Amino acid sequence: MNLLESLKGQLIVSCQAYPGEPMRHAETMAQVAEAVVEGGAKAIRLQGLEDIRTARPRIQVPIIGIVKEGKEGVFITPTLELARAVADAGAEIVALDATTRPRPDGRTLKETVDGLRRTHAHVVVMADCDSLDSVRHAVDAGCDILGTTLAGYTELRPKFPGPDLELLTQIAAEFPEHFVVAEGRVHTLDHARAAMEAGADAVVVGTAITHPTSITRWFAGAIAPQD
Repeated sequence: MNLLESLKGQLIVSCQAYPGEPMRHAETMAQVAEAVVEGGAKAIRLQGLEDIRTARPRIQVPIIGIVKEGKEGVFITPTLELARAVADAGAEIVALDATTRPRPDGRTLKETVDGLRRTHAHVVVMADCDSLDSVRHAVDAGCDILGTTLAGYTELRPKFPGPDLELLTQIAAEFPEHFVVAEGRVHTLDHARAAMEAGADAVVVGTAITHPTSITRWFAGAIAPQD
């Protein structure tokens, strides 16, 4: 069974903490990754080279690796250099911003994917997309996985309270041979089920499982006195 076949119909969990938060530590993220694997996660998404290196020997499932650099424009594994570093750190899947925006190293998405494959032929490439146009852009560039990660986080798609089911349906219909991953605002069991029904091959859940600050805010807001 190849890597993508092993993830078909499965849950992927994103284990990330933001700079300045108490859990923003590689050891902590590795422990969180171990915990969710025990719960049934079949792959882990990790941010940062140290997080990937620390978790790699401790979990026996694939790692989707990224590096976030900056906060504006293309900042999810934005350069070929970082994509190669993510693979070297131990990620079997390297996720890249696949929007049509200019990349900070001047390369196109295709040049980045081709450059990564020249040195790391075994690596699977995931496209973090924001629209159907960027999905097409990712397919043309040779990406293996099409994700809705950035849908609602650029001006091209509305930010729905849950996953972008409309985009998922469009991707699945236009690219039935590609592996499609629902990612972004999957906050409930119903969201996850709906994403699969819309055509996703796998679902990524992050905040709702691994970000206690956000989960606490949800509950605190729900029980707070109303004006």
